[in-house]
Amino acid sequence: MTNHKSIFIHSPKIEEYKFNDYHPFNQIRVTATKDLLELNSSLSSAHVIEPRMATDKELALFHDAEYIQAIKKASMGQLNEEMSSSYGIGTEDTPIFPNMHEASARLVGGTLTAVDHIMNGQADHALHLGGGLHHGFKAKASGFCVYNDIAVAIKYIQETYNLRILYVDTDAHHGDGVQMAFYDDPTVCTLSIHETGRYLFPGTGTTYERGYGEGYGYSFNIPLDAFTEDDSFLEAYETALNEIAAYFKPDIIITQNGADAHYLDPLTHLSCTMKIFEAIPKLAHKIAHQYCQGRWIAVGGGGYDLWKVVPRAWSMIWLEMTEQSSAYKQDLPKEWINRWQEKASVELPTTWFDPPNLVKPIPRKIEINGKNSHILNQALSHIRVT
Repeated sequence: MTNHKSIFIHSPKIEEYKFNDYHPFNQIRVTATKDLLELNSSLSSAHVIEPRMATDKELALFHDAEYIQAIKKASMGQLNEEMSSSYGIGTEDTPIFPNMHEASARLVGGTLTAVDHIMNGQADHALHLGGGLHHGFKAKASGFCVYNDIAVAIKYIQETYNLRILYVDTDAHHGDGVQMAFYDDPTVCTLSIHETGRYLFPGTGTTYERGYGEGYGYSFNIPLDAFTEDDSFLEAYETALNEIAAYFKPDIIITQNGADAHYLDPLTHLSCTMKIFEAIPKLAHKIAHQYCQGRWIAVGGGGYDLWKVVPRAWSMIWLEMTEQSSAYKQDLPKEWINRWQEKASVELPTTWFDPPNLVKPIPRKIEINGKNSHILNQALSHIRVT
């Protein structure tokens, strides 16, 4: 394993962030991922760090105080329907659940725990799969996200350590909450590579969303066409991240690692395979050492195929962080498959990568790839001007 120390932020209480039994956002995927890594002998208890709870003062680095109090009241069933709706909770996407404030504050605290360990020199890399709630706004929940752990963590880094932060979001849904939190801030650069909002929530993230005021030129969006496959996705990701990192020269990188760009994801329309989930953390890792003295925080995010996709995709982040790619030479541990098969509603995979015939041929592939290349060039045009 690598000499660069990596930590895995986790607590079983992460599963308490649960809207209901039927909601697509289910943190059992985090538990299944951790179990896969442990049974693969890739993660030991020495790497695991308990997340702390974010304080109200820390939450207020980004969220309005009135909103935090409203979430507390809702958690105890003391917020009426009209007020709940005004704060984006009590909806089909973001239902109210008991102890919602505590569960949400713990997810934020997990990402802050990652920041503290890295900035105190206790680790170079940190993985917090319970985090990644990129749709949360200052005073409104959105898209399964109550508090925005990423925005709070970035504010915390700014106030405490005064660093330049590169935020990279490869979730199939646009990272709108984080982008808007720093839209006018030239010390935070955001890159979101996502499915076009023409077909998918939240409907934002065009190439023309480049920032405002002093922050103009520091927001980058690459909206990919529906049915985008691996090679086109990776061309956009690798080209954009390399050029933006060279342009911005960050002090720390934070990556949001939604696993919903996969072909099997039930909520999105991209057609990628496990190939991209091996490549995404590989380049982030390289950028962290090239520009950031190794400082890299990775969080989770979307991903709604809980069994066939997310545990493998998220395990690949840890395997890259700790330079254990040799794990791919073996099949998935039989003990993991046997343990989780009875809980899963589908047959679990046995290998790290997908079969070559998983994605059905798409007649528009050449057109889609060409459109994505055009979008990529458009998104980067203002930093290519000489």
